[in-house]
Amino acid sequence: MRDIYTVPSAEGEPGSGRAGSASRLLVVATDRISAFDVVMPTPIPGKGRILTELAAFWLRFIERSGICGTHLLGTDPGLVPNRAFVGSTLREDLEGRSMIVRACSVIPVECVVRGYLEGSGWKEYQSTGMVCGVRLAAGLRQCDRLAEPIFTPATKEELGRHDENVTFARACELVGKPVMERLRDWSLAIYRAASEHAMQRGIIIADTKFEFGIPLDAPGGSSDPIVIDEALTPDSSRFWPAQTYRPGGPQASYDKQYVREYLEGLVARGQWDKSPPGPPLPGEVVAATLAKYRQALDILTADERTKSTA
Repeated sequence: MRDIYTVPSAEGEPGSGRAGSASRLLVVATDRISAFDVVMPTPIPGKGRILTELAAFWLRFIERSGICGTHLLGTDPGLVPNRAFVGSTLREDLEGRSMIVRACSVIPVECVVRGYLEGSGWKEYQSTGMVCGVRLAAGLRQCDRLAEPIFTPATKEELGRHDENVTFARACELVGKPVMERLRDWSLAIYRAASEHAMQRGIIIADTKFEFGIPLDAPGGSSDPIVIDEALTPDSSRFWPAQTYRPGGPQASYDKQYVREYLEGLVARGQWDKSPPGPPLPGEVVAATLAKYRQALDILTADERTKSTA
């Protein structure tokens, strides 16, 4: 989970001294974790730094691919003007867990891409044979790989409210068909490129979601959408080890599925009903979740780490 702050323009920059004119945001990844749209009371120490490093890696990967732009400007807290720091907040507090990004008007549709059948998609398929209006082949098993990745949008709801899976036609009604066609094509292209990168390193990206926005600093008030928020992290994707992948049931994972499964056990025993407040997480669940996040980061970014130390 992330905290978001407006970054004032530095002295001498365009907009410095004009209230409400800031075109940059500071995104700080915390160690909090949520599941089933409920924030857990127990943090995962170090999670924020891992997610920041991985999100920045993927956002740069997307930009290098030439598919579309992203909101990422940098990860150096030095980009935040000194006058932005007040009270007990120190620049050191932001090291490793911050991204400075372009402020955007959010397009209110989550762009979900599924390459494998799991989660809410698996549940819907069992009932209807479809996922978000997309008819799938009969007889698929849980976690089966799909013949082709599918685009299954969802409404973007406020924290505490469940996002709603919708058809592509409904998403077009919400934001316009030309926009949705572009976001669909970009989302599928990013997923395919990222999946190839991950699979070469032994990780399956089963599904993921992207968010897009229109930069507020675009000349004339109009611009192409760009990827915003995080991208392709364990908080927004399902990562499975390819070596142990076996369709027909749940998979081992590198993401917060470990937390979800622990919580589902509480629900099954009548100890929680998926309503706030969330239950405390045992130490072993915290440690195992952090280890999985760290492992995913190390595997996916190993090449970049090698280059930086060469």
